[in-house]
Amino acid sequence: MPKPKPLIIVESPAKAKTIGRFLGSRYQVKASMGHVRDLPKSQFGVDVDRGFEPRYITIRGKGGLVKELKDAAKKTDRVYLATDPDREGEAIAWHLGEALGIAPGRTKRIEFHEITKDAVTDAIRHARPINMSLVDAQQARRILDRLVGYQLSPLLWRKVRPGLSAGRVQSAALKLIVDREREIQAFVPQEYYTVTLTADCQPPLVAEYWAPLGDKGRVSQSEAGDIVQAVPVGSTVQVHSVKTQERRRFPQAPFTTSTLQQEASRRLGFSVKRTMSLAQQLYEGLDVKGEGTVGLVTYIRTDSTRVAEVAVADAKTFVETKYGQAYWKADGKKPVERVRPGVQGAHEAIRPTVVARHPDLLKGSLGRDQLRLYRLIWERFVASQMAPMLYDATTIELKRDRHRFRAHGSKVKHPGFTILYQATRDEDQSDPDDISQGPLASVREKSELTVTELTPGQHFTEPPPRFTEASLVKTLEELGIGRPSTYAPIIDTLLQRDYVRREQKRLNPTDLGGVVVDLLYQYFPEIVDISFTAEVEGRLDRVEDAEVGWRDVLTDFYGPFARELAHADREIEKLTVPSEVTDEVCKQCGKPMVIKYGRFGKFLACSGYPECKNTEPLVEKTGGICPKCGSDLIVRRSKRGRTFYGCRSYPGCDFVTWWRPTEKTCQRCGSSMAMRRRGRQDTLVCLREGCGFEEEAQ
Repeated sequence: MPKPKPLIIVESPAKAKTIGRFLGSRYQVKASMGHVRDLPKSQFGVDVDRGFEPRYITIRGKGGLVKELKDAAKKTDRVYLATDPDREGEAIAWHLGEALGIAPGRTKRIEFHEITKDAVTDAIRHARPINMSLVDAQQARRILDRLVGYQLSPLLWRKVRPGLSAGRVQSAALKLIVDREREIQAFVPQEYYTVTLTADCQPPLVAEYWAPLGDKGRVSQSEAGDIVQAVPVGSTVQVHSVKTQERRRFPQAPFTTSTLQQEASRRLGFSVKRTMSLAQQLYEGLDVKGEGTVGLVTYIRTDSTRVAEVAVADAKTFVETKYGQAYWKADGKKPVERVRPGVQGAHEAIRPTVVARHPDLLKGSLGRDQLRLYRLIWERFVASQMAPMLYDATTIELKRDRHRFRAHGSKVKHPGFTILYQATRDEDQSDPDDISQGPLASVREKSELTVTELTPGQHFTEPPPRFTEASLVKTLEELGIGRPSTYAPIIDTLLQRDYVRREQKRLNPTDLGGVVVDLLYQYFPEIVDISFTAEVEGRLDRVEDAEVGWRDVLTDFYGPFARELAHADREIEKLTVPSEVTDEVCKQCGKPMVIKYGRFGKFLACSGYPECKNTEPLVEKTGGICPKCGSDLIVRRSKRGRTFYGCRSYPGCDFVTWWRPTEKTCQRCGSSMAMRRRGRQDTLVCLREGCGFEEEAQ
């Protein structure tokens, strides 16, 4: 009788296909399609009086799959549960064991951080039991989210509007966005001046006023006038000091989940949701010409920057072969990175599974966006193992009487990792050593230079920028709110509930979002309190480390929450969210139309309701005019939810564009201009085919 094949159960068919290809016929590999058990959707599913005992049921539609897996498990003496190497993966493995009736002694848990033959076969050799501390940590999070969501959301339905939701992390993230918007609205610009001096030398030396007036170069209008009088054009300034220092700029660490989300948003324009979808495809495996189905990157849900020694060795071989030994990092010179509490050190950073698999080799195998994300991961990892950039930073200080000016410049001595990769920065993030300034003129200390130009410049302080998806993820991580795997669904929920709208890549809170935050802050201050949310996250991490019981965490949270819930239900009156008035006029009675919300999203309704019950589909105008037929250009959305812009007369007119139209008209032909963003540069381009006129956005 033939020996039964061991069974390996993974989450997805893609992963099963990849693993099955290189394990061959010795194993049978099946997919669970994610979770097979969960709390019931239509019921609370948690018995609070019995120590928060959860009631798990087989997920609807998965009964046949569970039976198939159970039958397969009965026919073999070895079942390997190969779910993802994190808390949720551990919980899925435990649920599988329970649902399939596998005795704990027969259950073998294996984990790997990359889907390669070596990694999987090594994991099989080191199979282990289920880690119940990880299961309990995930179970505690799931139940805690159920306690909040399934009791707080119905309150919002009754008091505000059906279809709303609140959550332990979601609501704290929403408060960050709303608070930022209110800070922007309350901001009062403050006027200040800078003074720029140009001295006669080759090349001309441009210096900024530094001291003693004002605050590090920022002066008042009257002080700027005093400086202009004290240092007139044609006068001389003395070169007070010339200081040059050799500096190093080290490469950034390879990607974690959150840094990948941030950089993909800034550099590629991907939403967090899009980034994680593409990254999952790269991890689970794609068909590569000449290789078959292979996993291209390591596990993509990680908060660790650790790198396996074998990957370091592969990177060393590539760098020294491609660029030379001078571009390989000098061991022991890179500063030790600060490790955030809760980081799972056993995990690795996100990196390519094979460094020699250069992105250019995959051009015929991957889709455009798949390749762009893979290239980003590949370049970031290889660059992280390269030598730092060396440059000379020079500061020249000019002096006339008591007034001092400073000029900064730099000269690259060795490009190091920057020959391959340079990370982007947020708009509000300054570069302390801006190497783009270039080298300064060669001057001697105590020499005299003639002032050829002295220009005061008027400026106004600016409010903090609205959050982008990238900057929100960065802030959530810095504050310890949520975990990397939760950022994408958090942002997606805020957008779906219409608490937030994405406009020009910025997250703008709606009136509804503000109403919900104010209500939660008044009656459930802990739910939206940043420090409290982070503290709860820390306690959940302690469950994972077996330092505290999961039921204890839930007990401490639920007592005060239940009292607040009962008080809020008694005290809160029915709230009305102000309707957003549009410039559309009702075709039946002539009154303004307002935006309303229904089961299928937003629509227009007459403000004269209930006397007039006219409704119309919502059309969001852009201010632009169709260059083909002259109708309004409106906001439209693709089947995948991506925003584009098209003619209101569709299908009669088929004009569409990915660039957002504006009210500005082309100086050459009079057609509407659209905003095109490439990196940080905004450009207005004419929408009329063949015109080609463009100008820098102001």
